[in-house]
Amino acid sequence: MKRTIETIPMVDASIHAHMSPLDRLQLAALAGLMVIGTLFVYSATAANPAVADLPWFDQSWFKQIVWYALGVGAGAVVCAMDYHVLARWSVVAYWAAIFFLVVVLVPGLGTVRFGARRWIDLGPFQFQPSEFAKLAFILALANFLSRPSDELRSPAAFWKGIGLLLLPFTLILKEPDLGSALVLLPTGLVMMFVAGTPKRYLLKLAGVVGVLAALFLADVLFAPPGWWQIPVESYQRDRLLVYFGRDYTDFAPPNATPADLQRLRQQQLDDEYNVRQALISVGSGGLMGKGWRQGTQNRYGYLPRAVAHNDFIFSVIAEEEGFVGSVIVLTLYAVVLFTGLRIAGRARDRLGKLVAVGVVTLLFSHVFINIGMNIRIMPVTGVPLPLLSYGGSSVLGSWIAVGLMQNIHIHRKGY
Repeated sequence: MKRTIETIPMVDASIHAHMSPLDRLQLAALAGLMVIGTLFVYSATAANPAVADLPWFDQSWFKQIVWYALGVGAGAVVCAMDYHVLARWSVVAYWAAIFFLVVVLVPGLGTVRFGARRWIDLGPFQFQPSEFAKLAFILALANFLSRPSDELRSPAAFWKGIGLLLLPFTLILKEPDLGSALVLLPTGLVMMFVAGTPKRYLLKLAGVVGVLAALFLADVLFAPPGWWQIPVESYQRDRLLVYFGRDYTDFAPPNATPADLQRLRQQQLDDEYNVRQALISVGSGGLMGKGWRQGTQNRYGYLPRAVAHNDFIFSVIAEEEGFVGSVIVLTLYAVVLFTGLRIAGRARDRLGKLVAVGVVTLLFSHVFINIGMNIRIMPVTGVPLPLLSYGGSSVLGSWIAVGLMQNIHIHRKGY
């Protein structure tokens, strides 16, 4: 008996000695994404003469490196704090995020770019509250859902969870930022499913959302001219018409002149331009690509320079590095996501599991939507590609999300 008692601590100590404090495989994949992001933000912007003449410290690729450094620092801070402590402050973080989502809608406080009021101008950089609201939502919902399973079976708990989802969803949609609002839906629903919310509640909710989405699309795609239509920004309606291949002339008034019809056809060509050029970029890369900084779509400005380094960064990579480069990018994302699922499976408690699942679902949604719009399987939205698209708020948000996953990995089960 004495030998047994003395042996057990030695075995446990051996297990813990071989446990890495951080998930190194995930961090290696993230490092690879940052290297690729720096190279191709540079490639996407250096072809623009207006950017090439700027001093090196004022160019997008250098600013992206600065954001990477700040993001790694923010992730390290989050990683150093026990996620249970963070969860206790999740309600404060959630309502702070709601406050900034309201502030950004106030004229004079929120900055309008590309027809949307999504940013708060802080001088040297633009702060996008929705990127951080997603993370505050994950923490708040995970903290709420980590209660005993019996409580989750009550309709009241279900509707409280939906309320946590609908408030940021509505405010982000109001900006308008349809893409960022939509990624909250799968994130919240997957977390509720994993937490043990009764399937009948989720199925009924999915049915209602499906019906509403079908009615919305029917209104946008088929409502005759002059009929009442669901209020939606004109550019969002146009993006859906382009995605579903609807002819703009079908929505011309009965008394439209040939000049009016020609104007609609030209407008449709203009609205399709970004998507068409992105698809050409992806297809023209072939197997091995044209070479770094040798992509003609980007170099000659066919791929719009205003969005080549953020929304359509994947098209730049696919053209210059081809199918092989695209597979490398997808493989790195797959490593990040699957290691995230492994972290969720090894989490010490339900809270850690739900936070990890929420972060993985959020990152997957970003990757799927962004790459999908580059290859025309998804409509164009302003959803960035994590750590590849240029943007400070996106980079910081991505690294804070990584910090949460690594935090859960550090405090995982000891077996």
